[in-house]
Amino acid sequence: MIDTNDFILIDGYKHLRYTPKVFSEEEMLIKSKTYFNLLNSRRSVRQFSNKPVSIKIIENIIKTASTAPSGANKQPWTFCVVENPEIKKKIRIAAEQEEERSYTERMSTSWLNDLKHLGTDAQKPFLETAPYLIAVFKKPYEYDTDGNKHQNYYVNESVGLACGFLISAIHQAGLVTLTHTPSPMRFLEKILNRPENERAFLLLPVGYASEKTYVPDISRKPITDVMKIY
Repeated sequence: MIDTNDFILIDGYKHLRYTPKVFSEEEMLIKSKTYFNLLNSRRSVRQFSNKPVSIKIIENIIKTASTAPSGANKQPWTFCVVENPEIKKKIRIAAEQEEERSYTERMSTSWLNDLKHLGTDAQKPFLETAPYLIAVFKKPYEYDTDGNKHQNYYVNESVGLACGFLISAIHQAGLVTLTHTPSPMRFLEKILNRPENERAFLLLPVGYASEKTYVPDISRKPITDVMKIY
């Protein structure tokens, strides 16, 4: 192992020196509370404005999502940004068809009852109203430049983490979104003409909230229900 001030070599691979920023405990308490308050104000929104959003903002949001950790650093994701009205309309039509089947055929009575307080139904107008749709695709495997197939690892976990980063970045920028998961979502692969190694994972409308926006009167579980100390 070669050791320098800036990097080391492990099995011939360079590992750069990393020095994370360190804060006092008081600063950490303030920063952690501030970040909690920011994300605690986030809500899933279904009423969108069609007000334009700069694509540069969306690019920064997706770059943030791409900083998420991934199995073997394979980064097995693709973020497809849809702004074309005709494509958004196709996605809405296909999504509503699947949602209608889910509400009338696939969902159990208990599932439907659990959704009542959220006020959801098969109609998804926000898929056309929002200035952007971000369709997230996972990549179970990839091909190199020679056409050789390479497996990716912990794909669902990796893409799930990236989506969490994505949602927090959207909120931090002052925009709103909704995690839309029509099932099945294979129509996204067809409409967007994605390659065979990509599978639809999540669909998020992104934009400003409409002038009058309402969200369900719900609360988050208390810390005693979600944290256990051993």
